[in-house]
Amino acid sequence: MPTAREALLRSALAALAERPWSAIRMVDVASGAGVSRQTLYNEFGGKDGLARALMRRETDRYLRGVERLLGERAAAADRLVAVAEWTVGEARARPLLRALLTGCWGEWFPAPPAVRETTAASGVPAQRRADAGPPGTADLVALVRDRSAAALRQDQRDPGQRDPGQRDPGQRDPAQRDPSRGGSSRSDPGRRDQARHDQGRRDPDQRDHGQRAYDRDELLYRCELAVRLALAHLIAPGAESVGPLVRTAVTAPLRVPPRAPLSAPSPRAGAR
Repeated sequence: MPTAREALLRSALAALAERPWSAIRMVDVASGAGVSRQTLYNEFGGKDGLARALMRRETDRYLRGVERLLGERAAAADRLVAVAEWTVGEARARPLLRALLTGCWGEWFPAPPAVRETTAASGVPAQRRADAGPPGTADLVALVRDRSAAALRQDQRDPGQRDPGQRDPGQRDPAQRDPSRGGSSRSDPGRRDQARHDQGRRDPDQRDHGQRAYDRDELLYRCELAVRLALAHLIAPGAESVGPLVRTAVTAPLRVPPRAPLSAPSPRAGAR
């Protein structure tokens, strides 16, 4: 049996699927959950508190789904593609999640106001967490990026989890030169030999530290790029699914040094 709080959240989501938030009455939400209106106010404090709780519920549900996909036994690129495709599908089916991911709020469900500093904290722990507000669009992208990178780094520590025939995001071809150092070692044998000579003269600890930092940044870059491509496809769908685009983005050699986080903001409907 769901708790009264969960029943109220389900009732509110069901009502939101049929009419805009401004037309939803608290008495109807309570009736749909089979509880009194006073129980609703005890749990959420009011309509704005209920809206914040809905946003927190959708955020938590989405992040659990991301973690489930990242935990599957599959190649790293396959999991990033799965997260991107699932994100697009879920956001299209769940308008509230779409608004959270893109920051595109509207009359159907406007972004609820933050809790006033003078308002007393709720006595319900779950509501205090909801009243703190869900992560913003950029923060939500960063959460997915960091979870993705953490899951893939774990694979690098445990090679038995990976597909040995596929190079993971952040793992460069040994023949590929670090783009941040300019030039192409493959196209110029003399430059390649000089690069090896110079590398041998460097402090090994410094060289290893620099390589680890580069690999970390590349992994974060590719993980964030996968999420942002999914959001861009959600705002302005292309002719094909997002999967092939993400797969290319997370496996193709980088032409420039990675930057993580990306400097571009998340796509919004008005910028498409």
